[in-house]
Amino acid sequence: MVKITDVARHAGVSPSTVSYALSGKRPISEETRQRVEDSIRELGYRPHAGARALASSRSNVLALVVPLRAGIHVPVVMQFAVSVVTAARRHDHDVLLLTQEEGEDGLRRVADTALVDALIVMDVQLHDARLPLLRGLDLPSVLIGFPAEPAGLTCIDLDFTAAGELCVEHLAGLGHRVIGLVGSPPEVYVRETGFAQRVVQGFTAAADRNGIASSVHPCEAAPAAARQVAEQLLRERPALTGVVVHNEPVLEPLIDAFESLGLRVPGDLSVTAICPDELAGRVRVPVTSIAIPADEVGAGSVELLMKKLGGTPVPEATLLPPRLTVRASTLPRP
Repeated sequence: MVKITDVARHAGVSPSTVSYALSGKRPISEETRQRVEDSIRELGYRPHAGARALASSRSNVLALVVPLRAGIHVPVVMQFAVSVVTAARRHDHDVLLLTQEEGEDGLRRVADTALVDALIVMDVQLHDARLPLLRGLDLPSVLIGFPAEPAGLTCIDLDFTAAGELCVEHLAGLGHRVIGLVGSPPEVYVRETGFAQRVVQGFTAAADRNGIASSVHPCEAAPAAARQVAEQLLRERPALTGVVVHNEPVLEPLIDAFESLGLRVPGDLSVTAICPDELAGRVRVPVTSIAIPADEVGAGSVELLMKKLGGTPVPEATLLPPRLTVRASTLPRP
C-alpha cells in the first residue's frame, strides 16, 4: 500500500507538505501542489477519507435509505442498491446503507452527524412522513419514487402509471375483454406506497378506457396466496383471459396455479408482468413484461445528486418511460 511518505519522497517534499496539499490547511505554491498531485496519480496513492474530507469539506459518502418494510421484495431492492453503489464509486463516493424503519428521526440523526454529503431515499409513500424534513434539510436528496405532492423535491422512477396502462393496452390489442391485476402484498397498499398505487391507477384507467372488465387483487408473496388469488379471480370472472402481475415472487406460482385450475398459458390465459427482465425470461413460460429499470434509476439518482452537490440545477421529476418486451405468455384472445 502506498503511504504518504512514499508520495513525499517521490515528489521531493516533506510528508507535511503532502498533507497540506491534501487538506488545504496551509498555502503551498502551485508548482509544489502540482508535483504532489502528479506523484499521487503516478503512485496510485489513495488519501485517507479524513484527509479528503478536510480538503473538500465533504465526506464523499452518500446515504441510501431503504427501510426493509413488510411486503418489500428484497432482491429487487438490492438491484437498486448495487446500481447506486456502482454509480457512486464512479464519482469517488462510498454509500452508507440505512435499512431500519426510523422515519424522520433516522434521517435527522444521519444529517446531524455530517457522516454523509447527500441522501437517496427509497420506498416512497404517497403521503410520506419524511417529506417535510427532506424539504428542509441542508443536505441534497433524491427520491427513488414519487409522493402525491412532489413539489420542492427531486424524484426519479419508472413511470408506473404508464406501465400499468401499457400492460392493459397490450392485452386490449390482443382482444382480451376480461382481465385482472394481481398486485403487491396488502400491506404495501395500506402504506400507500407510490409505485404500487400508480400501477393500479394506470391499470384501472386503461381498462375503463378500453371498455374492459377488470379487478385488482393484492396478493401476499407466497405460492399458497397465489393459488387463492387464482381461484378467486376465476370465481369472480369466469370469462377471464388476461392477467397483469405486479408481484415478483408469485409470478411463476401464479402461472402454475392457473394451469392446475385448467387454464393453459398462453393458450387460454395471457399473462403480462411488471418485473425484472431476468425473472420474466427464466419463468417456465417466458413472460411478456415491462422491465424494472433498476440500473438506470439507481445510476440516475446518483447523477442527479452529483449535479446538485456541484450546484447544477436538475429537474424535479424524472420519469422513465416503460418498455414492454413481448414473450411467449401472451396471445390473441381464444
